[in-house]
Amino acid sequence: MSQSLSQEFDTLSKFGILKDYLPIEVTCNLSKQIKLRPYQVQALNRWLYYIDEYDGRPSRSHLLFHMATGSGKTVLMAALILNLYIRGYRNFLFFVNSSQIIEKTRDNFLNQVSPKHLFNNPIRIDGKPVNVQSVDTFQAVSSDAINIHFTTIQGLHIRMNTPKEDSITMEDFREYKIVMISDEAHHLNAETKKNRTQTEIKQINSWEHTVTNIFCQHSENLLLEFTATADLNHPAIREKYHDKILYDYQLKDFRQDGYSKDIELRQADLPPLDRMIQAMVLSQYRRKVAEAHGIHCKPVILMKSKTIAESSENERLFTSKVKKLSGTDLLEMRNSLSSEDKTLVQAFKYIIDEHGVDYDEFALELQGDFGDGKIVNVNKPKDLEELQIDLNNLEDHSNDLRVIFAVNKLDEGWDVLNLFDIVRLYNTRDSKGDKIGRTTMSEAQLIGRGARYFPFIDPSQPEAIPEIRKYDRDLKHPLRILEELYYHCSHNPRYIDEIKKALIKIGMEDDNTREVNLRLKESFKKSQFYQIGYVWINKRVKNLNEGVTKLDDYKIDNYFTYSILNTGHVEETSAFSDEIPESKTFIETPVSRELQLSEFNRHILNFAMDSNEFFHFSNVKKYFPHITSISEFQTSKSCLGCVKVQVRGLKRDLDNMSPKEKLKIVRYILSQIEENIKRESVEFVGTTEFTSLKVRECFTDKKIKIRTEGEAGLSWEKRILMGLTYSIP
Repeated sequence: MSQSLSQEFDTLSKFGILKDYLPIEVTCNLSKQIKLRPYQVQALNRWLYYIDEYDGRPSRSHLLFHMATGSGKTVLMAALILNLYIRGYRNFLFFVNSSQIIEKTRDNFLNQVSPKHLFNNPIRIDGKPVNVQSVDTFQAVSSDAINIHFTTIQGLHIRMNTPKEDSITMEDFREYKIVMISDEAHHLNAETKKNRTQTEIKQINSWEHTVTNIFCQHSENLLLEFTATADLNHPAIREKYHDKILYDYQLKDFRQDGYSKDIELRQADLPPLDRMIQAMVLSQYRRKVAEAHGIHCKPVILMKSKTIAESSENERLFTSKVKKLSGTDLLEMRNSLSSEDKTLVQAFKYIIDEHGVDYDEFALELQGDFGDGKIVNVNKPKDLEELQIDLNNLEDHSNDLRVIFAVNKLDEGWDVLNLFDIVRLYNTRDSKGDKIGRTTMSEAQLIGRGARYFPFIDPSQPEAIPEIRKYDRDLKHPLRILEELYYHCSHNPRYIDEIKKALIKIGMEDDNTREVNLRLKESFKKSQFYQIGYVWINKRVKNLNEGVTKLDDYKIDNYFTYSILNTGHVEETSAFSDEIPESKTFIETPVSRELQLSEFNRHILNFAMDSNEFFHFSNVKKYFPHITSISEFQTSKSCLGCVKVQVRGLKRDLDNMSPKEKLKIVRYILSQIEENIKRESVEFVGTTEFTSLKVRECFTDKKIKIRTEGEAGLSWEKRILMGLTYSIP
């Protein structure tokens, strides 16, 4: 088989052919709180090349973004919507299998006060505000707005086959070009599979067929699919998406890049109630560790049952136990712990011994944090729809939920970062032989969803990226507990083996990693140097750029080139003649003209800078602290006042440049300046003040996690250089 589409683009990326910057209409119109991650930028760069330059692109394009759970596919959808708006698309059909995902996405797209709102407020494109609105049909909608119809796949099928007044119909798709956006798109493959279940047979005429029929209604329609779990091992599905997967960013890549929590499997030979109480204690321990480091974190527990009846009973048992919880109960729990349960032993030591909280006080605290109003059961579909917004914003300071009881209602479309404990309250297995059971695989995928990283800043490492794991090289660090998700289950070695295999298969676990203890030699520990020696260190502080006075300090050349080239081809023919048109070509020689950027009309400069958040005064001031105003930045000979641009084109075009063309020139220059500043700027610098620390405090035994492929075979010297051993804090 020939190279797949994703393999072709892997090659283009490897050789640096893809564009390396994004249109400002996209970057400036996403929410200010969104900072695109490298893999999201890579996905958008692939899209731009595909839509603008890829020779094999059909006019009616169908693409799949196969990206890991938690990787921000909805952010990517928003960026694509903005880019497609620029390309003339106004109507978008968003559809998914689940109604609760619809409500979550509607909130993210439309609710401007939501903490997870995706767009800037307002969106401005070509100087005009652009509204995002939900519509029931595409008839008589605004041609200046982003019009989105939200629906489930099932609801879409019903409306297509039993049309009603004021409802979307197939005629809508014949008249207008549409961008179809399918989330959790693996549900669309019922018709593709040859070995179908009875449920999938019923879906043939209601899902995949309906979507395909809509897609074919207009020659410029686009179908963009997003999923983390396409069954690419199935031959028919693999063949279907061979030329459609534009970007394949799997869960293993997501985890290796540090964007997920690590998974810890906790098996205990205890009844379900005791495992729930243990999870509660660990959750509170995690909260206390975070607070001690100045981090707001409200950890959430998911209590997962096999049936709705069992879930209700487990909820009753838990709430009853919490209401009656006493200090004696907690003392008995601590006394019954095995020495092998190092995490729970450490939790009690931290709370009771080190921080002086007595057992009765701790019991009262747990009753308050896990009492009425802090627990919810989501097994009823009606309740789930009402609770969906709260479940999607569990990280909010105003959201008090700590425990969620569920069966399988949260297996898809649940965006939560502060889920740290999943308690499996049943002990059945469905794996047979070497084949991983469907339930076990579903549980592994739920773990993968819960493993989304909780972003935080360690006050001792302010330069560390909040969204990425920080302590793979220091597993004993107290904040490591904020980088781990605990999966609590009963003691069942066969099941543990099966869930590990499932986690490895989906990429959430790596069978090539191991924990390594790095120990100092005892002879070194006994040495005089180790006992009484000192090392001198300086601190890293935020770079205030006080020495920056001009563009050249960021290695920015003040001379740019920009081309405006049109052909000189003219055709003349009679409107009533059957003759082949006579072609007359007048060749004009392009000329160059040097312009001073500061001489452009002030309103053009202001508009270009206003539409790019990087050049708002508050941000410019960070990079050029001596600047007192945007006007000074525009006119100063040390800043934009020294910038010249050589514009190349036909003389008549240069003589009659429109304001829009001038705006393009200014935007291009600003984007190049922004790119240079970001590349050359340094966020932190070392101070000239040094303080002493004892050697024995800097160098200690340490436990790290390494991959046995590559790292284990390195020499000790190379591993030190790569930072695989401990370093001075």
